[in-house]
Amino acid sequence: MATVLVVDDERNMRLLTAARLDGQYKVLTAKDGEEALEIIHKGGVDLVVADIMMPHMDGYELLRKLRDEGYSMPFLFLTAKESLEDKERGFSLGTDDYITKPFSSDELLWRIKALLRRAEIAESRKIRIGSVTVDSEKYAVYSDTEYIEFPKKEFDLLFRLLSYPDQIFSKEQLLENVWGYDSASGEDTVKTHISRIRNKLAGIREFSIITIKGLGYKAVINEGGRS
Repeated sequence: MATVLVVDDERNMRLLTAARLDGQYKVLTAKDGEEALEIIHKGGVDLVVADIMMPHMDGYELLRKLRDEGYSMPFLFLTAKESLEDKERGFSLGTDDYITKPFSSDELLWRIKALLRRAEIAESRKIRIGSVTVDSEKYAVYSDTEYIEFPKKEFDLLFRLLSYPDQIFSKEQLLENVWGYDSASGEDTVKTHISRIRNKLAGIREFSIITIKGLGYKAVINEGGRS
């Protein structure tokens, strides 16, 4: 079970947020950035949810220190500060997400789950969906009964889509993400590669690559592949 550190100087908000996460994650709490740093230095924290406006050390300073010290765990601001300038400052310091108060408990859980999933993918360079592994070191998708190798561009395209399930990517976005801004390839290249990927994955039932008419493509985790 992942460990989430909740940092907020308002006791009721701190306890309320912790209660909403309890059962899904192991939850630690801190009343300000200084206490949070002490906890993080002991090890074992997988994700931080922090307010910005706190005494002694605010959320911005906590985030800055963590990134300066080389900590890469996902960081999510949960704050009443909602201006674009505040958000810009947060993302420029290295936050991974930003939610404004009041907030939905369900949305917070969804975002934490997504951040932890991406962190696991970044660290292991693998995506696991049910019994299937998508392995970026081998450029392959495999299970107990299947082993499918891909050319690099096809694999990179598939890995991009599966890293953000249910997110729609336009052909232009995928072309830029996989082939680069200065590529001479056109959007038909994306269509061709998607077709090849689908053909190779015909025997895989855990996920699908779906065409969203007029918008692009998205990866969908099917029922058998959901944890």
